[in-house]
Amino acid sequence: MIDKLLPSAADALADIPDGATVAVGGFGGAGMPEDLIEALIAQGARELTLVSNNAGQGDTGLAALLKAGRVRRILCSYPRMTGSHVFEELYRAGRIELEIIPQGNLAERLRAAGCGIGAFFTPTAYGTPLAEGKETRVIDGRGYVLEYPIHVDYALINAEAGDRWGNLIYRKTARNFSPVMAMAARHTIASVGRVCELGELDPEQVVTPGIFVKRIVRRTPVGSATADQQQVG
Repeated sequence: MIDKLLPSAADALADIPDGATVAVGGFGGAGMPEDLIEALIAQGARELTLVSNNAGQGDTGLAALLKAGRVRRILCSYPRMTGSHVFEELYRAGRIELEIIPQGNLAERLRAAGCGIGAFFTPTAYGTPLAEGKETRVIDGRGYVLEYPIHVDYALINAEAGDRWGNLIYRKTARNFSPVMAMAARHTIASVGRVCELGELDPEQVVTPGIFVKRIVRRTPVGSATADQQQVG
């Protein structure tokens, strides 16, 4: 019997090793898997490469992961946002590496990894510092940059609901990068607000099929003292 439901985020993230590449879903605060990030901090993995849309805000979520000194390198589109003081301090001190990736390229590089695409040409960033050191080509009179897939060891994503096979649906903007991150990852861990019975989800509404999901956990409040002790029936 296939059952990908685990009792806690701590159990789901227990095997993430030092040096892993971890993609974290979220568009600003929308769809950010706060409970999984908190569990990753508690788990203790270090020297991580982080793939995300931004570098965190304030002192919670991704910012807390960075502040804990767990991230060696980050690939993102918006490292500097309102309240991104943790990242700025680390970057200015030379304690974190940064690769800026235009948002569309970030999504497409993740999708390419999931689809088995070796590389692709895009006009985005052609003629800018972001294209320095990369192969370029002029096609039909337009300049293009060669970009490679972003392969991910673990993807931590947030979904509205899922079943024990790992089929997922999302809520509006909370969907963001999660589907392509799940495709790009060797291990996808999804935090879901609701666990459904098999057959309850309309197949036409499933965005991420269970084949892309390794583990799911029922979402628990961030900071809950019993988050890692709650059992899921």
